[in-house]
Amino acid sequence: MKTHALLFLITIFLLSVQTSCKKSPTEPSEPIPQDTITVRKPNIYIYPETKISLHVSIIFPRGGSVIESIPLYENGWNIEVEPSGKINNIFDYLFYESENPDLCQYRSGWIIKKDDLTSFFTQNMLETRFIQKEIDDFIEYWIPLLNNYSSYAIYPQYALDIEKMIELKFSCKPNSVLRLFYVIKGVHDDKINIAVPNIPRFVRKGFTVTEWGVIIK
Repeated sequence: MKTHALLFLITIFLLSVQTSCKKSPTEPSEPIPQDTITVRKPNIYIYPETKISLHVSIIFPRGGSVIESIPLYENGWNIEVEPSGKINNIFDYLFYESENPDLCQYRSGWIIKKDDLTSFFTQNMLETRFIQKEIDDFIEYWIPLLNNYSSYAIYPQYALDIEKMIELKFSCKPNSVLRLFYVIKGVHDDKINIAVPNIPRFVRKGFTVTEWGVIIK
C-alpha cells in the first residue's frame, strides 16, 4: 500500500514539473519569419560641401545582403566625392541592390493610372525634395518598365521605414539625408480605397545625401 502511495506522489510531482516548464500563454511566441524582398536600383547621391574621402557602408538590422553594386561593394565603398556629386571622377551615384526581409508599410499610398505615372512621380519626388537630376534618373529608368498594368498601387517608404531594413553609415556624417523607396504593385482596379500618406518635411542643407529605390511586388 505504501509503495502504491509513493508511486502516486512521484507521478503527481513529475506532472507538476512538466506543467511548470510549459510556456505561459502570455509569453511571446517565436518571431514570424518575414517575406524576403528585392530592393531594386537604389541610387545614393552624395553632395559634400568640399571634396572628401568617404567610406560608405550598408547595414541590414534584420538580415540581408547586397546582391549587385556599382562600383563594387566590398565591406563598403571607399570613394572620393566632389561637391557636384561626382564620385571617383566617374559615377553620379552609388548603385546597389539588396535582398532583405519585407518590413515595408502598406497602410498608406496612392493608386495611379499607368498613363499618369510620369507626372505623379515627378510631382511627388519634387514635393519630397529631390532635385530635377535625381528625378530625371528615376523617370528615365522606371517608367519604361511600368507598363504591364492599367494602374499601380504605390506605397512610399520614408527614412523611418527604410532604416528598419537598411541603414547607411558614413565615415563623415551628412547634415541631411533624404531616403525614399517606392513599393509598386500592379492592380486592375483604380478605385481601391487607401489612406493618403503624409510626406515628411525635408530641408537640404550642408553635406546632403539622397537616395531613391523601388520594390516591385
